[in-house]
Amino acid sequence: MTEGTITPEVQIQQLQDSLATETDRLQKLFAAYETQEKDLVDARAEIEVLEKEIIDREIDKESLESIISQKEVRVRELEMKATKASKRVEHLEPELDKMEEKYSREKDRLGKVFGIAEELDNDLRLAVTEMKSRDDWYVAHMQIFEDLNKAIKDRYEMIERAVETERKSQHMSRAFNDRMEEMVQARSDEKATQDAEAQAATEETASIEVVESAPEEAAPEAVPEEAESEEDESNDEAPAASWGDGEDPWSGQ
Repeated sequence: MTEGTITPEVQIQQLQDSLATETDRLQKLFAAYETQEKDLVDARAEIEVLEKEIIDREIDKESLESIISQKEVRVRELEMKATKASKRVEHLEPELDKMEEKYSREKDRLGKVFGIAEELDNDLRLAVTEMKSRDDWYVAHMQIFEDLNKAIKDRYEMIERAVETERKSQHMSRAFNDRMEEMVQARSDEKATQDAEAQAATEETASIEVVESAPEEAAPEAVPEEAESEEDESNDEAPAASWGDGEDPWSGQ
């Protein structure tokens, strides 16, 4: 290694020193930038506040000008109305004399109307007396009307109970028929299964050689089982045959 050659360690150290210098410089620049940015934000906020104050003052100014203008218009309207009122009084004085004359005539007419009103009031009192008599009669016979109303209410309740009982009876009949059909179907399936098993057993015994006494002992057992199955099937199908036509078994009740 020669004297003028830069070793990697030295080069790395130089680069690290340069990096540290640049980092320090950038941190100072960044701190200065943050300070300027903060000053800029504060300046913008102050500008916004000042602009808002200016706008508020302009609004207040316009409001005051509008109020002053409205007051001026209102004053002119009041002056105009006062002028018109004074002129109207001058024109209405002759009409006032005519109104007094009309008032006298209306007073006479109202006197007659008052007399008629007294007659109507007497008729009203008579009608009130008649209505009181009618109400007294109703109070005296009110128990009869209440008993009649109760009897009508009881009749409707009896009809509703009878209808509800009939509805429940029909529902029970349908449920019973459905149950009987399910039992008959289950018994039919069971009979078909037993017949299949018996047929399989017959075919199996036919292929096997047995002694002479074996068939004689098996026959009495198979015949009662088949007869019992047919008897059970006939017993199960009897209600379905009598009620399977859709008739209500309790319809006669």
